Amino acid sequence: MDVLLNDDESLIVDSAREFLAGECPTTLVRAMETDPLGYSRELWGKVAELGWQGMCLPEKVGGSNMPLVYLGLILREAGRALAPLPLHSTAVASLTIAREGSAAQQEKYLPDVVAGKSILTWAFTERDPRFVPEAVQMSARAQDDHFVLDGVKLFVDGFPAADHCLVVARTTPGSKGAQGLTLFIVDARSKGISQTPLITLAKDQQSEVTFKAVRVPMANVIGPVGEAWPSVERMLDRGTALLCAQMVGATRKDIEMAIEYAKFREAFGQPIGAFQSVQHMCADMQIWVDGGELLTFEALWKMDQGLPASVEVSQAKAFCNEKCEAAIRNSQNIHGGIGFMMEFDLQLWFRRVSAWTMRMGTAFEHRARIAHALIDIPGVVVLGCPVPVVPEDDAAPVATARPAAAVPA
Repeated sequence: MDVLLNDDESLIVDSAREFLAGECPTTLVRAMETDPLGYSRELWGKVAELGWQGMCLPEKVGGSNMPLVYLGLILREAGRALAPLPLHSTAVASLTIAREGSAAQQEKYLPDVVAGKSILTWAFTERDPRFVPEAVQMSARAQDDHFVLDGVKLFVDGFPAADHCLVVARTTPGSKGAQGLTLFIVDARSKGISQTPLITLAKDQQSEVTFKAVRVPMANVIGPVGEAWPSVERMLDRGTALLCAQMVGATRKDIEMAIEYAKFREAFGQPIGAFQSVQHMCADMQIWVDGGELLTFEALWKMDQGLPASVEVSQAKAFCNEKCEAAIRNSQNIHGGIGFMMEFDLQLWFRRVSAWTMRMGTAFEHRARIAHALIDIPGVVVLGCPVPVVPEDDAAPVATARPAAAVPA
């Protein structure tokens, strides 16, 4: 993987940053925190003209069929600007339809996404917040030429604005784990759907969505019935890596504000940046953001190459969860009391990065996933991942690592 941007990638970054600097001031970010839909319709239309929604979608539906890394760069810039757009949720769902759905489903749903006329989201999380198949208990029973969905999904991103939602449900009663899971495309305005806004640290649109006897045509099933887990896992991996791109973009902007502040804020007759403790905080912040960015784009690059990327995705999220949070806390400390004032813009970045670290899996979950990939020993299950059991017999075989291909390059 080349860690340096090529000319096309640099052009994408520069144009996106320039566009958002002019079109997405913090006044718009603040205004959308109280908007019922949580996004700027005008800005959504403008980014559609730039082709962001269809950047990685197939050309046959109007997209540009570009690598996933390019979308990661766009979301990095959107995170930097805190752009109030349902871009992440729409990208995760539309890419799943493009890569897992039928030709008819692609033709039906994706052209409107590319044109900015349709917003998508997805729903996985339930009462058990883990991103493992065992957490899905929502039921879907076959009835004539439909499935009937019953259950509750939590933290559905941007649901009030969404036209369609990808929903994971269990179609085989009594099934456990990955068996019997099915992925549906659900009209968000279907009879029987209700949503309750959830108040979050980021003040964005997260919802508890209740499904009561919601009828979904069988034509809206993505892939074979009862065999959706591999598709869902790929969807979650893409979503996690793209969320990391947003996180590092927002965190880098946050630390840039802190470093600039340290150069000019004076204490005891000199800038606070002259003090060694502040210098070390700034150095740590830079190292953490650079590390998170490298891990994130390694994961996206491996996806583009068609290589296994689950370990890299979990590395990126585990690292960003801890280090992006640590970086923005350092930024708050450098700013002192002013950093905690709602009138000062720094808190906008702090709240969003903190909220994003709690989505798409905790650092503990992702570490367990990495450990399971590196050391595969049958044992008890913690967070959905088998963990090593020390043999009682000293002569028993010891753990052996998987082939080097499973280890990040």
